[in-house]
Amino acid sequence: MSIRPILERRPAQPTMEGAGVKLHRAFGFQDPSELDPFLLFDDFRNERPEDYMRGFPWHPHRGIETITYVLAGTVDHGDSLGNTGRLGAGDVQWMTAGSGIMHQEMPNGNAKGQMHGFQLWANLPSSLKMTTPRYQDVKGADIPEVIDDDGTRVKVIVGSFWGQSGPVDGIAADPQYLDVYVPAGVRKTFRIDTYRRAFAYVFEGSGNFADASRPQGVLLEKEVMGAEVNIRDLSGDRTLIRFGTGDEVTVQAGPKGIRFLLISGAPIEEPVAWHGPIVMNTKAELMQAVADLRNGTFIKPLH
Repeated sequence: MSIRPILERRPAQPTMEGAGVKLHRAFGFQDPSELDPFLLFDDFRNERPEDYMRGFPWHPHRGIETITYVLAGTVDHGDSLGNTGRLGAGDVQWMTAGSGIMHQEMPNGNAKGQMHGFQLWANLPSSLKMTTPRYQDVKGADIPEVIDDDGTRVKVIVGSFWGQSGPVDGIAADPQYLDVYVPAGVRKTFRIDTYRRAFAYVFEGSGNFADASRPQGVLLEKEVMGAEVNIRDLSGDRTLIRFGTGDEVTVQAGPKGIRFLLISGAPIEEPVAWHGPIVMNTKAELMQAVADLRNGTFIKPLH
C-alpha cells in the first residue's frame, strides 16, 4: 500500500460563465494533462438569484462528457435533440456530447434562493469523439450511499466502492466519482486504483490529507512555538487537492468534519485541441467543428 503524494493544493477561483453566472473554478483551460482525463471542474454555489438566474443559454459541446451534480436548487436543461428535463437536489446528469450537441442549462434556487452544484468535464478518446450523443439522468434516490460504523458516508455516483456500484454506466476513462463525508475527528483511508489520476475537492468543513513525504499532512503553514513547529493542513471550503501516483488517500477530519468529492479516472494520454466547449485531438478537427457550427452541420442526424 502506498499513500498518494499531494502534488498541489489550491483554492477554486471565482469566475463568471454563461450569461453571467458567478461560480468558482477549481481547474480548467490550463494544462489538460494535469488531471487527464478530466478537463474542467466548476462549483456553482450562490444564495442570491441574481448571481445565477441568467444561466447557461444555448451553447455547443463536442468531444467531451459533462457531469452535473446538484446539491441544492434545480437545473432545467434542454438540447437540440429534443431532450428536456429537470435536475433536483441530489440528482446527476452525465451527458456524452460526442459528435455534437447544442445544450442549455438554467438554474433555479430552492425555497431559500440557494443554488449549489458542480460540473465536471471529462475528455473522450479519439475513438469516441464523434460518437452519438446521449444523456444519463440519475435521480438522487438511485445513487447508493454506504455508511461505515464510524459515521463515514460515501455516495457512489460512478464506479464501484465498498461493494456498491454507481448507476452511471458505459463511460470512457473508467471513472470513479464519490461524494464523501468523514465525521469530526475520524481518520479514514480510501483505496484508489494506481492507474487512475485522482483529485479531491473539499466543499464543506476541513481536514488533513496525509502526504506520502510528510505523514503529518501537507506542509502548508508553520506555527513556531518555542522550538516546536506545528504543521497543519488547512484544506477547507472550495479547495482542490491534486494527488500523485499511489493506491491510498488518507484524510483526518477537522473539528466540524469534512465533505469532499473524490474523483479519479484512467488517463487518455492523447493530444488535446481545445476551444471553449469543444475538445478535439488536432487543430484541423477543431477548425472543422467551428466550420460545422457556422454552416449548420454541427449536429449530426440520428440514425
